[in-house]
Amino acid sequence: MIRITRQTDYGILILSQLASLPAEVVHAAKDVAKRSGIPLPMASKILKALARASLLASHRGVKGGYSLAVSADRISIADVIQALEGPFGITECSFNPGACEQEPCCPVRTNWQRISVAVRDALDRIPLSEMSVPHSPQLDVRLRAIASPTQGPA
Repeated sequence: MIRITRQTDYGILILSQLASLPAEVVHAAKDVAKRSGIPLPMASKILKALARASLLASHRGVKGGYSLAVSADRISIADVIQALEGPFGITECSFNPGACEQEPCCPVRTNWQRISVAVRDALDRIPLSEMSVPHSPQLDVRLRAIASPTQGPA
């Protein structure tokens, strides 16, 4: 199973919450942590990483904190994952050529690269602005169909 880390999940949650608030407001780390229910040390670590990736703007001073660096519709979920987890790839060879000793003779390498590109493209098409919008019940039905294998004839 492919999973994102808890840190990335929390990062998407934090950014989604910030995106749903007025853009001009600067949010202190402790307020972000409290609003999201994430421990302050973890929230601070995530906020700093997102600021380093230029997804958040960091404001210094007594009234300092964080705000979105660009509008939520210009930040993709792929951007957030890359900011918090590093280069995106399903397999090591998908983003780090030469890292696998099997690479020169691997018959599936190019297909894994195609899959990585397809997943990245799908994540690039989902803007942060959509993450705080209520989901569609139709999507739940499709996900259940994907998650449960179809049974053959009995």
